[in-house]
Amino acid sequence: GGKKRQDKDTSKGKKTYQDASGTAPAEEKAKPKGRNTYRLEPRTKVQDSLIRDKAQAILTNKLQEATYDGASGPFLCASVSEDILKAVKELDYDRYKYVVSVLIVEKANQAMIVASRCLWDDQRDTWVSAKCETDTFIALALVMACYYD
Repeated sequence: GGKKRQDKDTSKGKKTYQDASGTAPAEEKAKPKGRNTYRLEPRTKVQDSLIRDKAQAILTNKLQEATYDGASGPFLCASVSEDILKAVKELDYDRYKYVVSVLIVEKANQAMIVASRCLWDDQRDTWVSAKCETDTFIALALVMACYYD
């Protein structure tokens, strides 16, 4: 039961409380969003075709008239991947987490190989890809839907 003092963290503007020994109390644990259902199967399985159609439509709409620009490429990838993620989340599949990766590569008469590795549950998880090709670049989108309990 020592005295508590209040310190201000200037880097983030948040107040932290410490006891007399100078140590901060244990942080509160984040509470889960929902309770465990102990279900091993999703109520509604993800339909690959719906996700593929959404990703393809977004790629085509956002990139059809674009030209390759190395400086704005990273921002364009981030914008497209956020749009795809938002559209997939709107499908409202219960207990799925999504990973969206977008790659934009300039056409320069080169070959390209893209690979990924992860732990995977063939029964519940799924993935789709979509592609948009213009005169100056190729864009690939990979959407992974992973079931969790």
